Amino acid sequence: MELSWMKTFVKVAELGNFRKASESLYVSQPTVTVHIKALEKELGVTLFKRGKRFVRLTEEGRIYLPHAKQLLDMHQLGLENIQSFAQGYRKKLRLAISPLIADTIMPFVLNNYLEQNPEVEISIEIMESAQIERAVSDEVVDIGFTLLESRQDQLQKTKLYEDQVVFCVPHDGLDAETAPALDPINLLEENYLLTHNHPVYWGALLNEIKTKFPKTKTMRVSQNHITKRFILSGFGVSFLPKSTIRRELLEGRILQVDMPNITLPKVNTYALTKYQHSLETEFIDFVSGYQFQ
Repeated sequence: MELSWMKTFVKVAELGNFRKASESLYVSQPTVTVHIKALEKELGVTLFKRGKRFVRLTEEGRIYLPHAKQLLDMHQLGLENIQSFAQGYRKKLRLAISPLIADTIMPFVLNNYLEQNPEVEISIEIMESAQIERAVSDEVVDIGFTLLESRQDQLQKTKLYEDQVVFCVPHDGLDAETAPALDPINLLEENYLLTHNHPVYWGALLNEIKTKFPKTKTMRVSQNHITKRFILSGFGVSFLPKSTIRRELLEGRILQVDMPNITLPKVNTYALTKYQHSLETEFIDFVSGYQFQ
């Protein structure tokens, strides 16, 4: 049985059309027909019901389709493992990282780790914290870096660091030593407050702000990096975890302003694992050694 036959079978099943399958596979339409007939002969069944304008799976075709996909997936995995081995990798680590955590010094940490551990191949999925717990539980990834505390007993949770939320405003262009002090209340009430860029603290914080400063105008911006871009362009202010604006604060592009009368929260970052294998444990220990704020 040829692997190309199964690739053709899966593609025809997905597209429901021999011509479209041939275009997708970059082969001629007669080649598609030959592959399907050869596979049907090998299996001893008819895989498709053919009409003038459609191609549909038979009952036998529907039964065989998941097996064909599994065989192709196993083949692809084998290729990837061989290629990784040929490139010098001996271990593989699959990570899921929240966009907010990816916006910290995490890229710097990853680069340092790979320089010290060249035999480890790392793959990264950027996903929201709400999805990471499931990805770890289902073994889609080995480690999840998330802003949400897991409630699943089967998962191991490591608190990496605690992060102070701070009031962030655009740089006013004035010299820090000679400029008058910034008025946080004026900044809050005269600009749009960019909200909901973190999955944990905005509910309680926004209620307190609206109670104490009812003139505040808000704008929901769900992504942290977009919030920062708006602040840098002078459009809006926000409350962000300090770790996510570390570079901008050091470079003076964003200013941190003390905010009286508001209880600013602290938020945590966690590493989630399903198994305590040595590679995962060593990597988490490595990340824990860095100061993120």
